[in-house]
Amino acid sequence: MPNNLDLNEIQALVIDMDGVLWRGNDPLPGLVEFFDLLHTRSIPFMMATNNATKTPAQYVQKLAGLGVTIPPTAILTSSLATAAYLQQEFNPGATVYVLGQDGLREAMRGVGFRLVDDASRPADIVVAGLDATLTYEKLKYAALLIRRGARFVGSNGDLTFPSEEGLAPGAGAILAALEAATGVAPIVIGKPERLMFDIAVQKLGSRPEQTAMLGDRLETDILGGQRAGLKTILVTTGVDTVETIPQKGIYPDAVFSGIQELTQVMQGSRGAE
Repeated sequence: MPNNLDLNEIQALVIDMDGVLWRGNDPLPGLVEFFDLLHTRSIPFMMATNNATKTPAQYVQKLAGLGVTIPPTAILTSSLATAAYLQQEFNPGATVYVLGQDGLREAMRGVGFRLVDDASRPADIVVAGLDATLTYEKLKYAALLIRRGARFVGSNGDLTFPSEEGLAPGAGAILAALEAATGVAPIVIGKPERLMFDIAVQKLGSRPEQTAMLGDRLETDILGGQRAGLKTILVTTGVDTVETIPQKGIYPDAVFSGIQELTQVMQGSRGAE
């Protein structure tokens, strides 16, 4: 598939993580070299992930273990975007039931919300994301609170995510279960919704047309980047492949086999440095 993108025009990157930089806990080829090139070229970047399970500090630690050093301020998760959205909708002290992990819980506390642990007390909001320790009891509490009037918000709608074992159920699968149990559709915050892209571009201080979204999933990374006016780059190390592009009708500006090939092309685009 032809690439219609001049990489020399890209002055900033928004980068997905799962399926782009690693699969599960396994780094993908070229990880360290990719970030070395970004640092050498002084290309600013923002890591923008729909994965709401980890905190920015946990992502920093994971990347450090893989040989890459970045500051927590370079990480934007759907948890943080969800907290930013809810902060505009509710006053500090609002009560939240979180069906999710550390990243989502810490983000809710960070904007002054109070967490409830079950359905014995009312909640203003139910926020759901991926939860690797999901139980029937957690689903039950969330469903009961939604039925009692709590605002139902999802950190992201990804039905799957790439793991070492293959595509595993994602946050969207949990949202679908809650919607089936309550008849209430969630407000979904993460990619492909514009909020995450707009926050990332604002933090980068870049112009959308000179910023590229680098991701592995057409329906979220690529479609969302296009909606926000960004250039788009697909790598085929995660969810989507060259074959799924015409099937889904979402066409990125460029396609690479992975960040290793992208790095090689970027090096050649301006010559060796």
